[in-house]
Amino acid sequence: MAETIEDTIKELEGIVDNCRRRKSRAGYFASMYLAVTKEIKRSIEAGVFDDGPRMEQLDVVFARRYIDAFNADRTSIRPSTAWAISFDGSLGWRPIVLQQLLTGMNAHINLDLGVAAATVAPGAALAGLHDDFNKINAVLATMTERFSTDVGTVSPWIGLLDRFGGTADQEVIRFSIDLARDAAWGLATELAGLGPDLWGPTISARDHVTGDLGQLILHPGRLLSMGLFVIRLRESNNVVKIIDALGDT
Repeated sequence: MAETIEDTIKELEGIVDNCRRRKSRAGYFASMYLAVTKEIKRSIEAGVFDDGPRMEQLDVVFARRYIDAFNADRTSIRPSTAWAISFDGSLGWRPIVLQQLLTGMNAHINLDLGVAAATVAPGAALAGLHDDFNKINAVLATMTERFSTDVGTVSPWIGLLDRFGGTADQEVIRFSIDLARDAAWGLATELAGLGPDLWGPTISARDHVTGDLGQLILHPGRLLSMGLFVIRLRESNNVVKIIDALGDT
């Protein structure tokens, strides 16, 4: 089990390699997440955060929830509802690349990040994590434009979201990150007021809400679904190419 961010990166590289071999669309999120984790590592080494060692611990605990969910799904053990929806969505042809990324982000930030924060900074210690917690969002924001460009290379009609959904893919990603970050901090605050042995019902309730949002991402209203289908027709069907396009450069 990973104890350092370097160990975590190696585990994520293993997941990406696994998805490449199986040509699994679950590799889209895995590849993006690997790139983000490497960026967080660079930020820690550059002294971006007030408490680098604590942020490394947070990253390791945070990533563990995704890695465990991925491994559970691969062994036919049902992960959290939010992750199950994301992994199930990766089995179909219909979701576009952006939908696949967003279902993963939804599960990992809306659900996992709050749990990880409360684990690393329990009780009253959580308040001291807030500034660095917000800095994570700044790191993610720097990656948004790059991922928007990467998606565009394999999904040439992604710009149609402007017409069908009223917002560009880059704005969808940023908006989701901002809302999910705030929701994650709210969950962490709730958990910080409880003993870990009492976390179960609160986490289950959040998982239910997060799962509903994941379903909405995969199955939006009729008009947007029509637009997404048109976008999907022009997307690359080369899973490995897309995994590589979303990876670290």
